[in-house]
Amino acid sequence: MTTTPSPASRKTVDEHVVDVAALLADALDTGSESVPIDDAAGRVTVSAVRSPVDLPLFRNSQMDGFAVRSADLTGDETRLRVVGEIAARPIEPAALDVGTSVRIMTGAVVPPQADIIVPVEETDVETVADGTETVVLHAPRSGGERPVGLFVRERGSDVHAGDELLPAGLRLASRHLAVLAAAGITTVEVRRRPRVAIVTTGAELVEPGETPTLGQTFDSNGTALAAAVTAAGAEVAARVRVEDDAAALRTLLDRIHGDADVVLTSGGISMGNHEVVRDTLGPLGGWIGSVAMQPGGPQALGVYEGVPIIAFPGNPVSTQLSFEVFVAPLLRRSAGLPQAVRGPAALAVDVRSVPAKRQFLRGRRLDDGRVEPVAGPGSHLVAGLAASDVLIVVPEDVLELPAGATVEAWTL
Repeated sequence: MTTTPSPASRKTVDEHVVDVAALLADALDTGSESVPIDDAAGRVTVSAVRSPVDLPLFRNSQMDGFAVRSADLTGDETRLRVVGEIAARPIEPAALDVGTSVRIMTGAVVPPQADIIVPVEETDVETVADGTETVVLHAPRSGGERPVGLFVRERGSDVHAGDELLPAGLRLASRHLAVLAAAGITTVEVRRRPRVAIVTTGAELVEPGETPTLGQTFDSNGTALAAAVTAAGAEVAARVRVEDDAAALRTLLDRIHGDADVVLTSGGISMGNHEVVRDTLGPLGGWIGSVAMQPGGPQALGVYEGVPIIAFPGNPVSTQLSFEVFVAPLLRRSAGLPQAVRGPAALAVDVRSVPAKRQFLRGRRLDDGRVEPVAGPGSHLVAGLAASDVLIVVPEDVLELPAGATVEAWTL
């Protein structure tokens, strides 16, 4: 925890990034858990997963056709007696005698004596008077001879028991879950997602869908933070709202802190009266101050009953940008997810900034790769943020940038 500065002091963005990371280091060391594969999409493996079985599990046919002995094939056309049919079902196939064939379906067990499958489209079937069937095997359509093993899937030809199916550190997609299921695996050890509780503060807030009276506003921060936490690979342990009452906030924290690795709050940390988060964290030795950025200047850090609290300002754009700057990279790293794309881009227009603050302009990326601001710097302009797909970062010591200048652009 950093020491509390004087009210007039201001941290840099980089200093606060370091402080938040230090505060959350232990909390985000979440370990692992075993989950059913049906719930494992998007999770990250903690160790290599090895196959307990051979894949395929047994010798089977790659085609609908006829299973034959390669030694029975003669010239461009061969006639063999059809002695039965093997479907894709549990079965112990009968031995295949010399000069015979068996009709076989894709995925069915291949008789041990058969070493070639002739596709059905390269055959004709003739029935004689007594009902006996003969299959005529034509030359391959592709020309040449049929090699031994053609269209026979040998046991273990994909994976042998003990082989690595999936590496450690892999984010699981449907194709990865498919191979686990194919190998008969029902659970997988993955990184445990950080559990994040979200607390929005303010007597003026009402839920979307309610009818606000004069002086009330809809709580967008709860919705936005919950979505952002989930997108960063964490779980929302709780999402609650409290009015401007420090005792009520402490009661709420008593109720939720045991289920969370981290608590995020919005609002209640400015310099005015009724600042509920400030009044709660201050007596506990928390840091409440300002960071040299726009939007998002007011920030606070604290610990409640061993659980770290990261406190953001309440204006909705400030809240969302603060999360993106200070917390999202840490959650994504803890969950094993890739970081959001951040890199250079050229400005499409001239830009002006403010002195001594790092500015995060909401912007859009044009078809030619350049970026331009979408809305003004106001921390209440949620429609402008919604219309953005990048943040344009203007350093603290820069007041003006001409069109064509290179800036750092963060993909949203």
